Amino acid sequence: MTVERTAGQMRLDIGVEDGVGYRGPTVCEIVGITYRQLDYWARTELVPPSIQKAKGSGTQRLYSFEDIVQLRVIKRLTDAGVDLRKVRKAMDELKARGLDMAQVTVVSDGSSVYAIDDDAQIIDLLAKGQGVFAIAVAPVVEELKGEVTAFPTEPVAIAGSPPDTELPDVAAN
Repeated sequence: MTVERTAGQMRLDIGVEDGVGYRGPTVCEIVGITYRQLDYWARTELVPPSIQKAKGSGTQRLYSFEDIVQLRVIKRLTDAGVDLRKVRKAMDELKARGLDMAQVTVVSDGSSVYAIDDDAQIIDLLAKGQGVFAIAVAPVVEELKGEVTAFPTEPVAIAGSPPDTELPDVAAN
């Protein structure tokens, strides 16, 4: 698996089909969150949809596979008892340090959040020190690779097409 950055957005090269996105209800089912949670996390920029943001009434957000990985990690942290404000701070710190989710192991004890990078360096993302448990992101990626294939995808507009062009309505894959 390789990781590349495109316009500041993490991009995992994991063999998931390019040129497709996932609508909000599908993302909720995959990640195991409510649409209300997803909407809140998008509006507050915790995990905005990287393919297509909502542009008013009737438009659909489209999420990438990488977005789904981030959402699953966030859900696991909140399920472990980490306060959403701390999760947000940890995700912001990961981005500020230029760390890719696919290259770190996120570790928590339920109140603090750490990251272990490729150099086995532990980074306290909330500037506290406590005992920890780990969420390895690579297994989340592998787990989701199999799960997302069972859900419908949406075509993504071709680069260079006008941004307000509506996507064609296609049958579920």
